[in-house]
Amino acid sequence: MGRLSGKIAIITGAASGIGKATAELFRDEGATVVGADVSEGTDAVCDAGDEGAVHTLVEAAAKEHGGLDIFFANAGISGGFASISEQTVEDWAEILRVNLIGPFLAIKHAAPLMKLRGGGSIICTASVAGLRSGAGGAAYSASKAGVINLVQTAAQQLSGSGIRVNAICPGLIETGMTKPIYDMARDRGQEARIGELNPAARGGEPDEIARAALFLASDDASYVNGAALVVDGGLSSSHPTTRRFDIRML
Repeated sequence: MGRLSGKIAIITGAASGIGKATAELFRDEGATVVGADVSEGTDAVCDAGDEGAVHTLVEAAAKEHGGLDIFFANAGISGGFASISEQTVEDWAEILRVNLIGPFLAIKHAAPLMKLRGGGSIICTASVAGLRSGAGGAAYSASKAGVINLVQTAAQQLSGSGIRVNAICPGLIETGMTKPIYDMARDRGQEARIGELNPAARGGEPDEIARAALFLASDDASYVNGAALVVDGGLSSSHPTTRRFDIRML
C-alpha cells in the first residue's frame, strides 16, 4: 500500500519540472492524479489563474473520480529578470494572477469538495524568494510572499474542517523556469558554481521538492498546517555569503 492509496489529487503545472515529478511520485504512492497545465501533455489543459478553468478542473476531477483529497497548486511563472523600474503594471498583474490568485482559486474551489470527504491537503508552491530578497524579481518575490501568508490565513479560516493548507518554499531547482540560469552558467563554464551560496553546495532536483509535497499530502503531516516548508539546501538559513567566508575568521 502506498502512502496515498485511495487518494484523488490534482496537480497544476504538471507538464514539467516539479509538477511532473510530483505527479509521477504521487501515482507511484497509489494516488489517482489529475495533472493540469497550460501546455498539452497532461490530463487537462488549465490556466491556473483563471477561475472558470479552475472550477471546471476541480468539478470534473471530483465527478470522474468520486471526490478530491489533495490539490497541489504548483503552477507559476517567473516574470524574468527585469528590475522594478523596468516592469510594468501589466507584468505585475500577470505574475500575481498566476502565482498568487492561482493558489487562492485552488483553495477556494477545492476546499468545499474536501469538506465532503472529511478533510484533505492543499499544498501551494511558494519560494525562498518569498522569504527575503535576492532570489527573484520584485513581482515574483512579492507573489510568493503572498502565497506564504495565504496558506497561513486559509489554514485559520478552514479551522475544524480537517483540511490542511501548507506551502513549499523551494530554493534553486532545475526546472523549465530556471533553465535560463542553468544554461547561462553552462555556457560560461560555471556550472559548478550553481548553488554555491547554500550549504549543500548544489542546486536541487524536482524530485526533492516532490518528496516534500508527498510528505505534506500524506498522513505523515497530519499535524502540519499553515506552514511554509523550506527546501533549499540551507540557502535561506543565512544572509548571502561566498563559500570561502567563514565566520570563525572574524
